[in-house]
Amino acid sequence: MPEHHPEYYSVEQVAELLGLHVRTVRGYVRDGRLRAVRIGKQYRIARRDFEAFTGAPAAAEEPAGPAAPGPLHAEASTVVQIDAIGVREAARLSNTLLAMVAGPREGPVPLRIETLHNEERSTLKVIVLGSPADAAELLLLIHSLTTENRHV
Repeated sequence: MPEHHPEYYSVEQVAELLGLHVRTVRGYVRDGRLRAVRIGKQYRIARRDFEAFTGAPAAAEEPAGPAAPGPLHAEASTVVQIDAIGVREAARLSNTLLAMVAGPREGPVPLRIETLHNEERSTLKVIVLGSPADAAELLLLIHSLTTENRHV
């Protein structure tokens, strides 16, 4: 895949590429040492002018993506279907899970659940949204609550 070079650089990009302070690059532009075009309140340096100034082709830049707002963020979402569950059992299980979710949690991702009981099919669906660790903890609780009394 061919390298992509932008057609125009900002003063900040040129400063970063050259390892200079932004004020230094602006000084070069004002002194006429580095040719630039003023667009609004900002200067733009054409790639050919940058290459003429440095005497070498512009280095390939990594594609600029959106600035990361902070540390990595992960969220899990899952649907658990519980079969052969009656109305009372579904209500008890739903209330237990809702009570667990209502407790205090650490971290930026809240733990949320929704429960849907289908009386005709005797199924309960539990929709879990939250951090992977909180979701895993809730899934273990669901596993425990759905298997503890079934084997006796």
